[in-house]
Amino acid sequence: MEEEIRTTENLNFIHAAVAEDIAPGGAYAGMQVHTRFPPEPNGYLHIGHCKALCIDFGTAEKFGGICNLRMDDTNPTKEDVQYVDAIKEDIRWLGFSWDDRFYYASEYFDKMYECAVQLIKDGKAYVCELTPEQMREMRGDLTTPARSPYRDRPIEESLDLFERMKKGEFEDGTMTLRAKIDLASGNFNMRDPAIYRIKHMTHHRTKDEWCIYPMYDFAHPIEDAMEHITHSLCSLEFEDHRPLYNWVIDNCDLPAKPRQIEFARLGIDHTVMSKRKLRQLVEEDRVDGWDDPRMPTICGLRRRGYTPASIRNFCERIGVAKTASTVEYAFLEYCLREDLNEHAMRAMAVLDPVRLTVTNYPEGQQETFTVDNNPLHPEQGSHEITFSGSLWIERGDFAEEKVGKFFRLYPGNEVRLKGAYVVRCTGCRKNDDGSIAEVFCEYDPDSRGGDPADGRKIKSTLHWVDAATAVDAEIRLYDDLFSDPAPDAADKNFLDCLNPNSLQILTGCKVEPMLADAQPADRFQFLRTGYFCVDTKYSKPGKPIFNRAVVLKDSYKPGK
Repeated sequence: MEEEIRTTENLNFIHAAVAEDIAPGGAYAGMQVHTRFPPEPNGYLHIGHCKALCIDFGTAEKFGGICNLRMDDTNPTKEDVQYVDAIKEDIRWLGFSWDDRFYYASEYFDKMYECAVQLIKDGKAYVCELTPEQMREMRGDLTTPARSPYRDRPIEESLDLFERMKKGEFEDGTMTLRAKIDLASGNFNMRDPAIYRIKHMTHHRTKDEWCIYPMYDFAHPIEDAMEHITHSLCSLEFEDHRPLYNWVIDNCDLPAKPRQIEFARLGIDHTVMSKRKLRQLVEEDRVDGWDDPRMPTICGLRRRGYTPASIRNFCERIGVAKTASTVEYAFLEYCLREDLNEHAMRAMAVLDPVRLTVTNYPEGQQETFTVDNNPLHPEQGSHEITFSGSLWIERGDFAEEKVGKFFRLYPGNEVRLKGAYVVRCTGCRKNDDGSIAEVFCEYDPDSRGGDPADGRKIKSTLHWVDAATAVDAEIRLYDDLFSDPAPDAADKNFLDCLNPNSLQILTGCKVEPMLADAQPADRFQFLRTGYFCVDTKYSKPGKPIFNRAVVLKDSYKPGK
């Protein structure tokens, strides 16, 4: 690893910067790389957070360092302990560990207040009585400086007012504490930004101890410094905030001087990743909770059948860049399909069943076939399936007449029943409404195992299940939650972009008997159909529910 981090060749720009920093003569030479992941506990993690997780924890891992988990709970408005627990569960599931380095931003409230008081004493902060509306009006523009009639307020007066703000003497929005930096700065974040505001709200941890809360831009650098973070890695929208981050570090008495580096957020088509919008979907019952398999949340992807390896591989492959871009959701599905192809157990399930009667099969007879659980990995073992004269096949695998390149069952045609026999279709029976009630065929006794003894070519292989042993199951087919590839665009109402066909629930499906007791989160490849996962929310032993994670094949090619 020493040789690897000695050169910046083939490193992304973050790793190259870190390698330079810890090299001899660098800003952090001889120090252990120390990063942090600081989610706000006001919602569930989504796929966009996975990129940040992989960067924060992955950078620490690459350089033999450590990564903290810190809840950014400086805003009590929407924070909840349920989100804290869910965030921990999701991160562990992805395979990352913070060991005993779990913190809350609220643990540093006393230190933040101490820093704010010192800034006032140093003449670098003042209490301002402008309302938010007035502050916006006096913000100025590129040629006009901002204004505040309270900027030259005496230090003692600001100290007194700030103390009284802390004691709860003033109403929300009536006063703020502002850093005294540069009202004419070309970077509006430096035009005397507010660093404390009044909020008479109960905090999920500190309860009613505080009624003033630090702004994120003031709190975050202090939190990083208190935890001796070397590299504060954050998304690109904080690039313009970096001068303020550094100003706080330079002007407060802190034990460390972290370096902030920004990267582009992850954008994926056909979805939204605003926690506010995702919460709205949940609260308006447009989805089945935060863990709905159509949601981009980690718990939703997990319930749908995604694996930690597929998500981490996706994040690694999309890379780390400074320029924002949108990745196709199909690439995420490609990474899942690639992983499940290697590891998922094979099984047969018929989603839209019609009975197939083998008219020349001995009545009352049943035999057993052994099939590999995964042909790619014989070490994964095998399982048995039964065969009789009454089977279930897909309704779409039969046609009364051949049309085009249809090589499945139609009168006179032969097909291979996967792993069993070759059968020849002899006809069908219809219901009164004209629908197909039953398909008839004859089997070739000399084709056991699925291949004819005389070597004749069979163009099609069908999956099936034995009607005598099949188990009823519910299968849920998921599609994109949004039909529009850019539902988050500024000129659109994302709710208008919802896909009305994003979920199709199939009942009366027929599956192999071994699937009756499949455990929640077990994943399978249903032959010719796709990859499926046992639903973790509603599935029960004997009454399984399967969620389609991803279709079996797709035209997507990485790098196309």
